[in-house]
Amino acid sequence: MNKIFPSAAAALEGVSDGASIMFGGFGIVGFPFTLIQALLQKGTRNIVCIANGCGRSEQPGLDLLFKSRQVKKAIVSFPIYVQKMNAFEEQYLRGEVELELVPQGTLAERIRAGGAGIPGFYTPTGVGTTVESGKEKKIFEGKPYLLERALRADFAFIKAHKADSMGNLVYRTSARNFNPLMAMAADVTIAEVEEIVEVGELDPDVIITPGLFVDRIVKGEKHEIRFE
Repeated sequence: MNKIFPSAAAALEGVSDGASIMFGGFGIVGFPFTLIQALLQKGTRNIVCIANGCGRSEQPGLDLLFKSRQVKKAIVSFPIYVQKMNAFEEQYLRGEVELELVPQGTLAERIRAGGAGIPGFYTPTGVGTTVESGKEKKIFEGKPYLLERALRADFAFIKAHKADSMGNLVYRTSARNFNPLMAMAADVTIAEVEEIVEVGELDPDVIITPGLFVDRIVKGEKHEIRFE
């Protein structure tokens, strides 16, 4: 099955208002910038954004979606940055966007659980903080734990280094980050890749995400990334 789409815009078919979307990436590494730009142009609104952070104002990433007011809720670990106010922070302080703050390890495990079909798990992280608000708490061996629910999404926008036409993916060093977990935790996974090769050209020993979890592939464009 050929999963290659001619453009990012074509790959976003069916991404409608109110969709929940996972965005891979950490810092500026492993972000699907081309797919984010296509989503910006598409104008999809009321998005539930699941990501490590909400983006920085100087980067061509998630911050753009907040600036265009396409996001209604963010489920993230790092919504703001110390150096400079981003669009999310401005809107959150005005009560214009919702936030579900999730500790980073908990976020990764909630996504992993969603991909593995595990409905939830208990963790000590967040006990005694605002994170525990509204959550079930249990005691195991004298220690309190919070129940965390698994996370899944309608779509996952991920970034990989190479793909073949069947959707098998290879990542590049730290760009792996959240991408493999998110690929397994969405109803439709769209992979932006740097290079597309023929089936059989990828070394099976370096394939991280099997094509079973990938629905669409698109060749990414180059974007200017500003380093601090």
